[in-house]
Amino acid sequence: MTDLTPPVAQTRAHSFTAHGVTIEDPYAWLKDPNYPEVDDTDVLAYLAAENAYFEAVMAPHKGLIDRLYAEMKARIKEDDSSVPQKDGDWLYWTSFETGGEYRKWWRKPVGGGEPDLILDEVALAEGKEYFRLGAFSVSNDGRLLAYAIDDNGSERFEVRVKDLTSGAHLPDVIPGMLSEIVWTADDKGFLYGLANEQWRTDNARLHWLGTPVADDVELFKEADEGFRVGVSETSDRKWIVLSSGDHVTSEIYLLPATDPLATPLCVAPRKVGCEYDVDMHGDTLFIHTNDTDPNFRLCTAHISAPGEWVEKIGPSKHFYMTGIDCFRDFFIVDGREDGLDQIEIHRYDEGIAPQRIVFPEASYDAGLGNNPEYAMDVLRVGYESMVTPGTEYDYDVATGTLTTLKVQEIPSGYDGDRYRTERLKIAARDGTEVPVSIVYPKDFPRDGSRPIYLYAYGAYGYAIPPGFSTGRLSLLDRGFAYAIAHIRGGDDLGQQWYLDGKLQKRANTFNDFVDVAKGLIAGGWTSAGKIAIAGRSAGGELMGAVVNSDPELWGAVIADVPFVDVLNTMLDAELPLTPGEWPEWGNPIEDKAAFELIRGYSPYDQVKAQAYPPMFISGGLNDPRVTYWEPAKWAAKLRSVKTDSNVLLLKTNMGAGHGGKSGRFESLREAAEEHAFVLWQLGVEA
Repeated sequence: MTDLTPPVAQTRAHSFTAHGVTIEDPYAWLKDPNYPEVDDTDVLAYLAAENAYFEAVMAPHKGLIDRLYAEMKARIKEDDSSVPQKDGDWLYWTSFETGGEYRKWWRKPVGGGEPDLILDEVALAEGKEYFRLGAFSVSNDGRLLAYAIDDNGSERFEVRVKDLTSGAHLPDVIPGMLSEIVWTADDKGFLYGLANEQWRTDNARLHWLGTPVADDVELFKEADEGFRVGVSETSDRKWIVLSSGDHVTSEIYLLPATDPLATPLCVAPRKVGCEYDVDMHGDTLFIHTNDTDPNFRLCTAHISAPGEWVEKIGPSKHFYMTGIDCFRDFFIVDGREDGLDQIEIHRYDEGIAPQRIVFPEASYDAGLGNNPEYAMDVLRVGYESMVTPGTEYDYDVATGTLTTLKVQEIPSGYDGDRYRTERLKIAARDGTEVPVSIVYPKDFPRDGSRPIYLYAYGAYGYAIPPGFSTGRLSLLDRGFAYAIAHIRGGDDLGQQWYLDGKLQKRANTFNDFVDVAKGLIAGGWTSAGKIAIAGRSAGGELMGAVVNSDPELWGAVIADVPFVDVLNTMLDAELPLTPGEWPEWGNPIEDKAAFELIRGYSPYDQVKAQAYPPMFISGGLNDPRVTYWEPAKWAAKLRSVKTDSNVLLLKTNMGAGHGGKSGRFESLREAAEEHAFVLWQLGVEA
């Protein structure tokens, strides 16, 4: 008979003192002292026991999991291909084969010819529990491909170089990479960044093909441990961009692609709180910055005087400028107006009014697709909504017409008329109106009888788009509504929306989520106890906060790789991400007020003796972002103090990282498990 007794983690005396406060942490031993190696037998035994308990508890629901998985898989076109896109002399595209977990990358000459398989992810992933392709960069002359792979989820990539003419790999191999790859103009070398021991990219390096990696040239080294270095290139590919920054400050240097060993040209020295990014048109820099306003503005400067900025498009109260892209004959301004995506085409001649691409629905997700060439007359654009499958268009800039190239195919069938979507506004406790995107069956009653699945993130200025999901249909078809709460902490309504949910204002994020749930109840969408909630990473921190504050509202909780041990993590400057996270959360090492603030909401620290809702917690052993011991410690502490008999599950992926299992079907299996848990706990007929 299977043992359904939950594991009980040992408690071991451990305490630390900061700012005169002593904190007991009896589960600190779950952090392996040899991390990132995890070989402590007690730690591994506890994680194995939790995984065995998870399997035992979910075993009676295997039939439901299998049905959900089959539904989700049937909605995916297995032998699928992307729309080819021209880049230079070639057309590039990717494809999946029936049953294939990973992509194959193809190209053929623009003038016609046989397709050439340039990279086979299926072959690269063979025999591996985890596989992820990172950087992918074809040389300017189209002859060489530099790409990077991660085969354990640790996000330390290995760079390889393939000769696309012969199909052979060059001897050049670079381990430990964590960046993009940018070729020099002559294709004799490329730039990249290495991850240091703390998993921080603090450098930009130049590798000449055929030379030992040990001889690679360090072009830039960042001294601030909280900053990360990135490499990219301008749209015309004439300049290599070296960027350094944290969550609030940036600094950019430029190198001629023809002379990567030149002295880097600083666009503007770093200034705390000022973010900017750049593109080029001729000798003119286009600078997207928040230096004077949180909603950003666009400035220009001549390359000879990069710090002398002249405003070209001023900031707007309603239009949040999220980025710019320069092309030969026009430039694109991306943004959101009242939370909805906008794409504006601007001519370099200021006498011509900008044109905006018009989209048909009241709530949607839209943006530029793959547009690799500088001289483009037709733009690739992507669009979807909560009821409209992903659609790829070509937008003719001259005529303003959209041509549909591809609509996401759902082999098992999809009838969008069966569903409705709305964009609600629900007042938070301070009177702020929080947008909510919701999709539901068209016969959904507003009498509080139905369940709802509520998702949010709420951190780092990341907006959750109201896009399409085939997996979500398994809930909708069982009578659920599905809602996304666009809470403060994201930048859904502009950067101020983000600023109003971080640091000292972090509580707004948690309160917004709870108040959205209460507003949905008041509106008849659902009732207390019929709400399944979900969040991932920093969204998992949100889950931890709201189960502590309002446990009675939730009928089921999904917390994926949750950032719940916030205080301990922010106090550990040796962890990979910590120094770069202080601008987001505060530095509790140096700032007593930040220490008290974080301690006051850190989910792990605020676990208390009360009834908690049913919970499904996941982690990844190789996760460098939210380390495995955060969900493990949280689950252990919850088990020891909660007063209810509700099920609590911890599942640790022993061969994966922050993103869970790789592969398009393996990831569906995990989604099916989570959906099955929700359906089980909310008593929905499966």
